[in-house]
Amino acid sequence: MELKEAIEKRTSVRRFKSEPIPIDDLKEIISLAGKAPSINNSQSWKFLAIVNSELLEKMSQIVHKKIEQLFPVEEENADKKVVDTVDRYSTFFNEAPAVIAVLTKPYNAVADKISDENSLSAEELNKLRNYPDIQSVGAAVQNVLLAAVDKNLGACWLSGLMVAKDELEDLLSIEKPYSLFTCIAIGKPLGDVKPKEKKSLNEIFELID
Repeated sequence: MELKEAIEKRTSVRRFKSEPIPIDDLKEIISLAGKAPSINNSQSWKFLAIVNSELLEKMSQIVHKKIEQLFPVEEENADKKVVDTVDRYSTFFNEAPAVIAVLTKPYNAVADKISDENSLSAEELNKLRNYPDIQSVGAAVQNVLLAAVDKNLGACWLSGLMVAKDELEDLLSIEKPYSLFTCIAIGKPLGDVKPKEKKSLNEIFELID
């Protein structure tokens, strides 16, 4: 598949067939993720391919419980529907045959040593650079999404489950210096998938000459 076609076909998929993904396909997808650009070629990432359905269910239940704690509402409360929607979009990944947990570790730049002499903390310096470590991992995630399309798989970049970041790190035995950055659900789409309408070029492009 040509890159342009993969980009145009990519869309978030949340309903999957139950059939497993070949391990070799997962390895190739992760290999391509590792080709992404990163600040100073730091490659501060690691990927966990989770295919154990019982573990995925445990992860989903942990997120569900966390959402209940964060947004406690009664059944008759008008906000209950909103919370139910948040819960559904945050926990559906348990129905995917595979979930890729994306880990990252702190990036230490040469400039960090200079900042020590000027009373500028590593966090302040990272903020000034607009978090290049996070930008780098975002590029790797995009590679995962496009590689999945290339294999006729569907994928969804997950953010809702991160409300239970600490609990998920404990469950997955993620140890420092790594931390959980995000997860991606992957599988064969259930039913037809059509890309969502995007903004026109005129809405997003401006030429400065």
